[in-house]
Amino acid sequence: MSGWRDQILRRFTVDVSSLTLALDPDGLIREERLADGVRSKGFDIISFEDAVSFRYTYESKYRSRWDIGEALDSSVVVRFDTDDPRTVPYDLLKGGRLLSFSIGDMFPNLSCSVVSTLDRADLDSLFIAQQQQNPDRLGDNSTREFILRHVFGIAPELIKTSPDLLRVLLRRHYTGQRIPKNLDDRFIQILRQNGGFNEWPLEEIVPHTEFFYAFLQERWPIFVSKTLGVDTGNVMPDQMREHLKFSGPADLPFSHDDVHVYVDDLFLEGYLHTVGVDDAGVAGRLSGRDSWITVGIKSESDGDSTPRLREMLDSSDRSIPGEDCSYQDWMLFAHRWAQLTASFHKTDEHGKNDLADCFRSVQERVDSAFVAWMLRKYIVLHNQPPMPPVMVHHIPRFLARQMEGTPKAKIALVILDGMAYDQWVTIREALIVQECDLLFGENAVFAWVPTVTSISRQAILAGKPPFYFPSTIGSTDAEPRLWQQFWSEHGLNATEVGYIKGMGERRDLADLSELVGRSRKRALAIVVDKLDKIMHGMELGAAGMQNQVLQWVQQGLLSDIVRMLIDADFRVFLTSDHGNVESTGIGRPLEGAVADVRGERVRVYPSAELRSLTKAQFPDALEWPAIGLPENYLPLLAGRRYGFIPVGETVVSHGGISLEEVVVPFVEVKRGKQ
Repeated sequence: MSGWRDQILRRFTVDVSSLTLALDPDGLIREERLADGVRSKGFDIISFEDAVSFRYTYESKYRSRWDIGEALDSSVVVRFDTDDPRTVPYDLLKGGRLLSFSIGDMFPNLSCSVVSTLDRADLDSLFIAQQQQNPDRLGDNSTREFILRHVFGIAPELIKTSPDLLRVLLRRHYTGQRIPKNLDDRFIQILRQNGGFNEWPLEEIVPHTEFFYAFLQERWPIFVSKTLGVDTGNVMPDQMREHLKFSGPADLPFSHDDVHVYVDDLFLEGYLHTVGVDDAGVAGRLSGRDSWITVGIKSESDGDSTPRLREMLDSSDRSIPGEDCSYQDWMLFAHRWAQLTASFHKTDEHGKNDLADCFRSVQERVDSAFVAWMLRKYIVLHNQPPMPPVMVHHIPRFLARQMEGTPKAKIALVILDGMAYDQWVTIREALIVQECDLLFGENAVFAWVPTVTSISRQAILAGKPPFYFPSTIGSTDAEPRLWQQFWSEHGLNATEVGYIKGMGERRDLADLSELVGRSRKRALAIVVDKLDKIMHGMELGAAGMQNQVLQWVQQGLLSDIVRMLIDADFRVFLTSDHGNVESTGIGRPLEGAVADVRGERVRVYPSAELRSLTKAQFPDALEWPAIGLPENYLPLLAGRRYGFIPVGETVVSHGGISLEEVVVPFVEVKRGKQ
């Protein structure tokens, strides 16, 4: 634990009171490692976000049991997003112990309004820098510059050349640094004042990853053509310069040591796309310093993709997150793993024994590391702030925040039922071919466990954990009502909210067109269930799933949906409720009718005793704790990549806690520069 966490943790003692009230206006207790530390001291954490939801949780899980004298395993912390004790309900204030924490307490010499915009995980570096540098009282701009330098390693006044700037931006975007807008604005302001980057589109490429990669992408063919002396798509460099959509220099120093070390990985992981060259032998002529360029070109001589896959495997194996990593580390790794998995399954090389053995070996290490992390850290994710969303039920609150202060803003959420991250990679590449002007702002979120539609998709549309909809947890019939209810609580009326499900074929576009055509609609949820249907009929494993997904997206329904929504001035976001994996059967439980849910990767029981009976038949199965679930909803998950199906059978299914099932994409799809 770093110093700032220690100062908070030492104030939590379970023997003082069973109820602790925490005034936490800056969300410090929500921080992942601090929340884990509070839990390890014997506390459950409840956030008071709205009175109805809070009362439902507090009264049913704690108050009613205390009233009958039942001794609970945990004490309770109720956290409030305020520093005003007058907002705390009187009955809680009367019976609990009151604590207060704020950023001002932790960072007395820095601007609280600036520090409060940071991701809470970045407070570690800031606290250390504060101790080492011991700054005098700093104003807003001085605090911003202090943070840029000591937290993000950015010294704007030292950035003088194109390689300097590209190195900073490549590190920032590739590693997923979350830099607040006010810091970006200050960074850009200083660069503009220095006068060396006036022609660069800084306002676009500094804060927006998708624009930065698009900026690099349209300049890569110029670099290749100029460096190798070949045509890229029968277009000469001077012609390319005339059609650049982004301002700024046409020639970028891709070959600079500080730049190409990142560019290699951007191509391997699908952030940048290769360009074709007419000279089939050009790749063979590259050697020495220029050999790295082959990662970004394709020619007629390209054939065996095994070397590229091996390089991706080695890179993934080296970067598997460790035991104490953050959820952001797994989100970043999920993108890398999805790119590798998609590439592996859609090429003939997946049948080669040596490469397949290597892939399975790395896959087992990924599975082992992720399951161990889930068992320790998943429990703290649902209380994370929704900006940006960490779990799928945070998505509606994130969308609502995007609409604040904009009376005519319109949001559309497209939910691709059952889509795994690696299948999104395939879909994204097909969409780029169909709609070359689309850009994708990619992030990731965690699904609810067990990873089944009735739990995780309902959580998306309700904007709440499954604990809050126990009566409908076994079906999806309540989804329209839950979506309406969420937006009603956020100021929209019924005529402004729309929901449509069952989309999967081109003929379904007429229904969406009618819905979009109603000009008053401002919040749409569109459920596309085709991938889930493909999955449950799949007999050819993960490789067959990739092939079928590609065939479906090439039919154009998804690109038509996206185009229709963007043309109607909706901001379009795309996500999934859960992913899927190829599973091998270990036999069906002999349990009669005792299970409430009978999925291929999960069984759900109404009592621990009934679950234990099936667990005895399958010792490797996992008794998943009822995190965020109703108390009588107890999952038993098939271990590793197994399923509760006849021995030896192979299916593509979901319900478990593999990385592919749990971490799913959350993407803003937008039209690029015209």
